[in-house]
Amino acid sequence: MSCAMWVGLAISVLNAGGAALSDEIIARSLVDLGDTSRLQRVMAKAQAGEPVTVGVIGGSITQGAMASAPEKNWGAITADWWRRAFPEIEVTFVNAGIGATCSDLGAHRARKDLLSEHPDVVVMEYAVNDSINPLAAETLEGLIRQTLAEPQQPAVVLFFTCADGGGSRQPEHMPVGEHYGLPMVSMRDALWPEVEAGRLAWSDFEADDVHPNDLGHAWCAQFLWALFDRVKADLPEDPAALPEIAPMPEPLISDLFQHTAMYNADTIEPAHNEGFERTEPFQSYGPGWRAETPGSEIAFTVEGEAVSVLYWRIKGPMGRAIAWVDDRDPVEMEGWFNADWGGFTPFQLVARDLEPGPHTLRIRVLDERHPESAGHEFRIHAVMTAGGDAQ
Repeated sequence: MSCAMWVGLAISVLNAGGAALSDEIIARSLVDLGDTSRLQRVMAKAQAGEPVTVGVIGGSITQGAMASAPEKNWGAITADWWRRAFPEIEVTFVNAGIGATCSDLGAHRARKDLLSEHPDVVVMEYAVNDSINPLAAETLEGLIRQTLAEPQQPAVVLFFTCADGGGSRQPEHMPVGEHYGLPMVSMRDALWPEVEAGRLAWSDFEADDVHPNDLGHAWCAQFLWALFDRVKADLPEDPAALPEIAPMPEPLISDLFQHTAMYNADTIEPAHNEGFERTEPFQSYGPGWRAETPGSEIAFTVEGEAVSVLYWRIKGPMGRAIAWVDDRDPVEMEGWFNADWGGFTPFQLVARDLEPGPHTLRIRVLDERHPESAGHEFRIHAVMTAGGDAQ
């Protein structure tokens, strides 16, 4: 990294109340350099004076939880690398992080929340949140394939964080990254050995058991700055010498979640509705549906090989519901949540391996509710499909 670049990052780190990391720790953060042809071509585009869009997608760590200001989260500081490396160009930053979400939802909302902005570089961070996602590798693969297939041929980087204790879905994500030749950077590999050895305390760079403080966000960006600097150092002077971008390989697990669709009350009409009403828009999901009376039922006609529901959980007067597709067995969804920090939107896969053609998704509010809940309210934020002609 040039002296000016290091000074810029050092200012970010010092403003976060800490010191820059050692070369050894930074070197350990690079899990795999991967195929850098896409990154090189984005950098060549920037050198030619063209604008660059940097996007990030992930959970609350990406959204910027516990950073004292939006410009101090790791994604925003990562985008600053491009501004400092190419000061004459316009750099747009797109933060598609949403707290308490996994790559299963990410694969369904990426087209609207991220890819619609035509990013040139995308950093994906789901190593912590995907710990509750049974489809972690498969849905991450779908998100990767969607992004790589974009016409502007964006570069994709996988970024691995961890929870207190070192827990991370990095081992499941890495084979997917290797299959697609993606550069991979790990905060866990860089910092967790320091915590285990007693050279760092978790609280030095983390605000709680998951979310970085300002210093932690700055350090996360420092690892990504080091990757970009290494690629830029090897950038050919002659654009004609840039490496060709290899065709996207066949799927490692499946391409099911490469083709996805996400519907809200503006984009799909219920085929049947008894007791549900439209809600106001929520986050980026738009308007959905809610019911408070047991027995309320809503149905949708959809197409795809997999059908899922996005709903709401919070500590409040919430109820339970079941969802099923055609004559498949139902799955139960719990709307009550025993935590005081707020609510979140779980992703529920209802059915997969469906035949081509239309299918009926039904959702019904149950009489049963959690013993500590005072009501039966159930909220649906979105209906989602994957596979087939979903798009």
